[in-house]
Amino acid sequence: MKHHLNTLFIQTQGTYLAREGEAVLVKVERQVKLRVPVHNLGGIVCFGRVGLSASLMGLCGERGVAISMLSEGGMFRARINGFTSGNVLLRRQQYRLTDDPAGSAAIARAMVSAKVANGRSVLLRALRDNAELPQKAELDAGARKMGMALEQLQPPATGVAALSLDSVRGLEGEAAATYFGVFDHLIVAQKPDAGTPGGFAFRTRSRRPPLDAVNALLSFLYAMLGHDARSACECTGLDPQVGFLHRDRPGRAGLALDLMEEFRPYLADRLALSLINRRQVSPTGFTITESGAVNMDDPTRKAVLSAYQKRKQEQVIHPYLGEKVSVGLLIHLQARLLARHVRGELDAYPAFIWK
Repeated sequence: MKHHLNTLFIQTQGTYLAREGEAVLVKVERQVKLRVPVHNLGGIVCFGRVGLSASLMGLCGERGVAISMLSEGGMFRARINGFTSGNVLLRRQQYRLTDDPAGSAAIARAMVSAKVANGRSVLLRALRDNAELPQKAELDAGARKMGMALEQLQPPATGVAALSLDSVRGLEGEAAATYFGVFDHLIVAQKPDAGTPGGFAFRTRSRRPPLDAVNALLSFLYAMLGHDARSACECTGLDPQVGFLHRDRPGRAGLALDLMEEFRPYLADRLALSLINRRQVSPTGFTITESGAVNMDDPTRKAVLSAYQKRKQEQVIHPYLGEKVSVGLLIHLQARLLARHVRGELDAYPAFIWK
């Protein structure tokens, strides 16, 4: 178990969470391991077999502490919330905007542009930092192709028809195919042909379930990012279920997925590559189940979780605000900027682009 910033992560199997007054009590094999005042928490994330008392769930609901339930491998299963808070006028305007094809397409275009730009930056940085890469030509070609997609995603000139939502999705799909088509070239250590048992190799994106160690690592980091994105929506007063790029689907937090897009390359993908290339995770930390799904073992999960939280504490300059902030606050700031646009205070949504 780890307590980072305002989130309590529970990953020890068989842990039981209970209420003790105004505190969260963490027990393992009936022994108290941790007490955390509930007012210090913004969220609790539970992996696998973790039990909770009804009294604690009630307390968290009353205090606005979201509880996320994930599988042992990091797949989202459920979320426990109290009454939905937030500005009803903001949400009503959000619903109107999602029903407006032009308004939805404009926001989706900004988000996809940032995702493509950030993914392209990952490729360009790899080229700059590893001049002797054997696949340099492929990476360079991928970066150029993504640059062409970026040009098509730019805001239209006066008198030129704007991109439709379907067109934006099409460009996003093409850019994603290009990006993941060269993603394996970014892995420069612990490759299977280097004598590493299993090794880290990426062939294609597989999600439910992840079918190799790289996809398992990406899915776990995306699950963490999704929790942060949904929390950012809730805290801002936006409805996390109603997105612009990701349309309504029962059980899917569309807006949280929208906000994630800008941060997948910048935060999750870069961290996954760093963990592999710096040998902070090992192929032996991943196991294949009977169904073919690949899961991380406890030590690997702890290492990844620790690295993710450490990354979130780093300081960067926000490209739009021009202020120094922690990486962990970036997605919350983006949710607030999106809310300002929805309210009409900003002419356009300034998506996060890594510089």
